[in-house]
Amino acid sequence: MKTVLVTGSYGQLGSAMETLSINYPDLKFAFYDVDRLDITNENAVLDLVAELKPAFIVNCAAYTAVDDAEENLDLATKINVDGPRNLARAAKAVQGKLIHISTDYVFNGDSWLPYKETDAVDPIGAYGLTKLNGELAVFEADPASIVIRTSWLYSQFGKNFVKTILRVSAGRDEMGVIYDQVGTPTNAMDLADAILQICISEASQTASGVYHYSNEGAVSWYDFASAIVEIAGINCKIKPLETFEYPAKTKRPHYSVLNKRKIRETFDISIPYWRDSLIKCIDLLK
Repeated sequence: MKTVLVTGSYGQLGSAMETLSINYPDLKFAFYDVDRLDITNENAVLDLVAELKPAFIVNCAAYTAVDDAEENLDLATKINVDGPRNLARAAKAVQGKLIHISTDYVFNGDSWLPYKETDAVDPIGAYGLTKLNGELAVFEADPASIVIRTSWLYSQFGKNFVKTILRVSAGRDEMGVIYDQVGTPTNAMDLADAILQICISEASQTASGVYHYSNEGAVSWYDFASAIVEIAGINCKIKPLETFEYPAKTKRPHYSVLNKRKIRETFDISIPYWRDSLIKCIDLLK
């Protein structure tokens, strides 16, 4: 039976993987968060992986505070670069495979066509830079690794945009949300299931490199928020804002829709439409 080691297990994606693990009885799971495994500690990583000998390591651990990364670059680098490098080295040592999760923020957002894995990367902030450097560190340590870039992750777990909109809109008559940033929301449950399908796929034995995964479709944050309140039945008007009206420390990509053709075709994965997955999440939150 293949063992799957999941790091960052308390986060949205790790929690989703643990929830869905019951659907994959042919896999054995080991879930670890920082309280049991600090991925920036190379010796600790090597020792645990040598003990478990996992066929797959799924790295869901990350420093994801986009604005705070500007002032905490050293910490973000340790978690987003050094940690994944350690995991890739450890996976290679036991002939396993690392599946590392990255982000749409490796792109500058100047395109108006969905980004392919082969498109030029150009992060516009510290967070995106550390995630890109993490990808490079992973492939330097083990070229057989798989990196999955995703975007706008939400779920019934932890803190995320969907839960924030539900909470804030419930107490207001109207609220403003940015309309000139376009991407694709991703339900963590869908991404988790895609990763688990990869783990049982024969294609995973030879597959490597970068893949893109998000839900299907494209939407602005304004449209996303409007759909959230509509589906939840909340009587709050969503007002469109331009980016300059909602200042942030770090510039975000104006467009970061990901092309998913490669992951669909390589692993024969079906990807749900973003609104359908949003409905499922809100039903769970109710």
